[in-house]
Amino acid sequence: MRATLVMAGLVMLLTPADPARSQALDPACASPHDRTVAVTFDDLPYTRAGDAEAQDLEAIAKATNEAILAGLARGNVPAIGFVVERRVQALGEIGRALLEPWNASRLELGNHSANHLDSNTLDIDAFRREVIDGEASIRPMVEKAGRSLRFFRFPYNHVGDTDQRREAFERVLGERGYHLAASTIDTSDYVFDAAYERALARSDTAMIQKIEDAYIDYSRVEIAYYADLNRTVLGCEPPGILLLHVNRINAATIDRIIELFTSAGYRFVSLAEAQGHPAYKTPPRFSTKYGPMWGYRWAKERNVKVDGSKEEEPPAWVIQYSDPDAPH
Repeated sequence: MRATLVMAGLVMLLTPADPARSQALDPACASPHDRTVAVTFDDLPYTRAGDAEAQDLEAIAKATNEAILAGLARGNVPAIGFVVERRVQALGEIGRALLEPWNASRLELGNHSANHLDSNTLDIDAFRREVIDGEASIRPMVEKAGRSLRFFRFPYNHVGDTDQRREAFERVLGERGYHLAASTIDTSDYVFDAAYERALARSDTAMIQKIEDAYIDYSRVEIAYYADLNRTVLGCEPPGILLLHVNRINAATIDRIIELFTSAGYRFVSLAEAQGHPAYKTPPRFSTKYGPMWGYRWAKERNVKVDGSKEEEPPAWVIQYSDPDAPH
């Protein structure tokens, strides 16, 4: 969820915080911390699988996974992939096959629900079904490998629009042995990927390169923005958690994404290691129908004011190119 929508809906963060006050709120997070980041991918095995307008995606899904996995291997980057069972089923046997490499070595599988439904629209029983049915492919696969399912990520990062529902959702996850997967860095990759898919369909080589470059430039800005946001709110920079999707723009730019972090001095860690930091000790206590990154949630919980309007939006031309019929 982009910052402008979050800010408009919550009307919560308006002025810069006092860093000294922020630091005092969390003594466990006050000492300098080496820069680390966990890389996470949503919508495995492929982000468009199962969508009504998407057909004959098996070869594309396979190539996308292969490119992302190869990039992670080259960079020696651990990662977790969050699976939507509906997308597995849409690809048939190849859907399950594409998950296998994510269940080995420094990679891990997580649950992203059965159908990628908005939890704001679900009662507790329906949410429980989404969680359990989301395990259909991955739980047997993970357990056969002697592993366990450790993390669940909510679709749209909608973790509960009221305190009562948020707490009930947390109990369901606890019953199934899950930790809530956090996210602190949003690059709006889905916006760029929508434009990228249109350029690919048109075989527009110049536009393909232009969108890739714009995506990397924007990602660089967002990585720095969220690091500054978290330092402002917490008084230190906790491990970052990058939210990406298994899509073609990430497949094409994975090496460049990794380089953005290495050049900024980051070390790559697993999601479990990142969330072992004290900042993630408890899930967010802030209920909202929106899906802001954790820095904004921490700010609201700590009553630390920050200026969310300083977060840049993706370039207007990218948004317009991705959907030229939409109002602008």
